[in-house]
Amino acid sequence: MGVSGTIEYLSDLVSSAGGHKLKKKKKQEQTVEIKIKMDCDGCELKVKNALKSLSGVNKVQVDRKLSKVSVTGYVDQAKVLKAAKSTGKKAEIWPYVPFTIVQQPYDPKAYDKRAPAGHVRNVEFSANVNNIVPVYDPYTNMFSDENPNACSIM
Repeated sequence: MGVSGTIEYLSDLVSSAGGHKLKKKKKQEQTVEIKIKMDCDGCELKVKNALKSLSGVNKVQVDRKLSKVSVTGYVDQAKVLKAAKSTGKKAEIWPYVPFTIVQQPYDPKAYDKRAPAGHVRNVEFSANVNNIVPVYDPYTNMFSDENPNACSIM
């Protein structure tokens, strides 16, 4: 702690002589993406109005083709999800990522045929070295050039 740090510390102690005041953390602007099935213009309008009514919402974008809603603003993810579910529709946090990000996009856990084109489910892969079992195939080694007991026909 330098001289300036010590001075700041002492000035904070003097200014808060009446007690410690808790400082509120400011919410950061974020984008919350939700998957919610919308069939018609009425459904889209209902979801859009429900999400716009939340405090702190700056922008609501609806993509009915992908069944995706993006909410931008100073909002909490849980509150946005709760407001989306209050419309009577099944809603969940957007589970898809571009397939170029995932290590194994065609793994049965990641592949989802209902996902939009170029997207797969966001799944964490943990490749444990202990779980990998080496496979010994005697037929591939039987006819190799390194094997002195290999078949003499080769």
